[in-house]
Amino acid sequence: MAHRTTVYNAYQKLAEQYAALIETKPHNAYYERPAMMKMWPDLEGKKVLDAGCGPGLYAEKLLERGAIVTAFDISERMMAEARKRVGDQADLRLVDMTQPLEMFRKDQFDFINAPLCIDYVKDWRSLFKEFKRILKPGGLFQFSCGHPAFDAQYYNTSKYFDVEHVQCTWTGFGIEVVMPSYRRSLQDIFMPLIDNGFQIRQVVEPLPTVEFKKNDFRRYLSLVQRPAFLCIQSECLI
Repeated sequence: MAHRTTVYNAYQKLAEQYAALIETKPHNAYYERPAMMKMWPDLEGKKVLDAGCGPGLYAEKLLERGAIVTAFDISERMMAEARKRVGDQADLRLVDMTQPLEMFRKDQFDFINAPLCIDYVKDWRSLFKEFKRILKPGGLFQFSCGHPAFDAQYYNTSKYFDVEHVQCTWTGFGIEVVMPSYRRSLQDIFMPLIDNGFQIRQVVEPLPTVEFKKNDFRRYLSLVQRPAFLCIQSECLI
């Protein structure tokens, strides 16, 4: 409970600054988001769940692709920012995805988009079981997360094979917040998918774009040598 409360408080504090910078902050705008969107299938007329939607930029992009969008976040202030961006074009909800997703019915969605949000959840097996329940057979679940090689070095862990509670201090949004998350091994990324009947479709270790190079050359040089994020698309088997 303390972990969830800390994450909630951090995003409540960050919401306004996060929304203001999300379109140009290099790790989001010029690194993770281009990689994720390049992986998307044809979404015209598809029912899409945008998990951990934050200020609604992904929801906006999904709507532009013709999707019928439901989006959720745990933070009321983030949801307020999302409403400013997409209005009533999407079904916006307050949801804690560490709990069962009882508000969604079986086989409800064609696609689940979960960008940089599930690292805050310790138990991926339970979460992925819920995602499989609410996905239609043949539906796709796509997410991004911290790359295990990068995270192991960044957090200087001696417990690589554990699902380990970690935290760092964010300053990139103009204010300082302590952000907790869970670091995990490569096998603890893939096996919860496989154990829940998902088939891996795509795995991408992103490269920074030219725009990233123009905006943050030092970190660009680091990211062309070693990825910070991992993007995975999987299919819900019948």
